[in-house]
Amino acid sequence: MDDKLKLKLINFAQKYEVHDFVLQDPSQFLFWYDDFPEFKNACNVECAAFVAAMLSFGNRKQFIPKIREILEYSLDEGGIARWCLNGAKNFPAGTQKFYRFYSYDDLHTLFDEMAEILKESDSLGEHFRKIYQNDDKIPLHRIVSLCFPKSAIVPKGKNSANKRINMFLRWMVRQNSPVDLGIWTWASPKELIIPLDVHVMQQAIKLNLLPENASASLKTAQTLTANLSEVFPDDPVRADYALFGLGISS
Repeated sequence: MDDKLKLKLINFAQKYEVHDFVLQDPSQFLFWYDDFPEFKNACNVECAAFVAAMLSFGNRKQFIPKIREILEYSLDEGGIARWCLNGAKNFPAGTQKFYRFYSYDDLHTLFDEMAEILKESDSLGEHFRKIYQNDDKIPLHRIVSLCFPKSAIVPKGKNSANKRINMFLRWMVRQNSPVDLGIWTWASPKELIIPLDVHVMQQAIKLNLLPENASASLKTAQTLTANLSEVFPDDPVRADYALFGLGISS
């Protein structure tokens, strides 16, 4: 990668990795709880972030209100973690679609599996950490997927880009960011994979960071992340902001 492109990516990352980024982004739900940034209730922050990430596909004008609707259901319980533990009782059930092809029952399955994890480990992060530190052969994005065997909404494909899971991990692991929370200090930003969506791929192809025939696969996401580590060696997914900025400015 030439120095001109490196500088361009650095400048765009600096321009777009600002707190105002969250205003139109699903990362706004990381800041849902009043006790931020002290993280006295990090369990709620993790759960809200996970639900937000899992629903972040399609049109933002459609999925952001749906995420807000779920979090509003949980307000009477003092947060989404306790709400899940109490069975998300006031959330409707049934096969009617809640968002796109996921039904209310699909969401209940997600809430139930989150509750099972919370009963065992007190928080999502603690649960994932124990597995991560006991078996370093399983990448973190795969651990997250394996912990939700029944939830259709959680990506399962071994070879897929798993954009939503990788976005969630970016939120939880990257530190010193006005957007990403970095509350999982036990994981390294170096191990993250860029959340690969259509817009990121388009910009990466334009910049010759990916071949024109690239598909939205895990291999493609890993290749792009490796290329971007030339610019941000300790924190390659910071380039997500740069590619986002390039996309909306082009």
